[in-house]
Amino acid sequence: MDSLKLLALDAEDLSVVSAHLQDAVFKTDGLSYDARHHVFSVVVNRFVWETAAGRRKAFERRRAVVAFKRVNAVRSLGIDRKDADAVLSLLAVNFAQKDDGPDGTLELVLSGNASIMLDVECVEVQLADTGGAWETSLKPRHPAV
Repeated sequence: MDSLKLLALDAEDLSVVSAHLQDAVFKTDGLSYDARHHVFSVVVNRFVWETAAGRRKAFERRRAVVAFKRVNAVRSLGIDRKDADAVLSLLAVNFAQKDDGPDGTLELVLSGNASIMLDVECVEVQLADTGGAWETSLKPRHPAV
């Protein structure tokens, strides 16, 4: 499979990016905010859902970078930035539009009731795989609601 490269410029595009990032894992040292250039980035090990269908034992993960652009502020809940060994699991990326304009808040929803909120001028998100895939026998599971 070729490396994945996606660009989201609206909420509909973002839902596709979010689906590809579901169950991505990362540590706090993978988080970076460049306030001067208004870019928040996360280096993740994403679960390759697009090849998981029909497989029973061998699944894949890939290293990827997610860049959130036009970010004016970053806030987080439930994350200890000093705990370098904590593994954070990304469940979804959501966008809440503010009033009628393109600005709003992107929320990275994490397991354990944690989240990262990004105040943005508009939706502009890039996802790109940066390396080869490696095999894993563990497929993320979600309890039925």
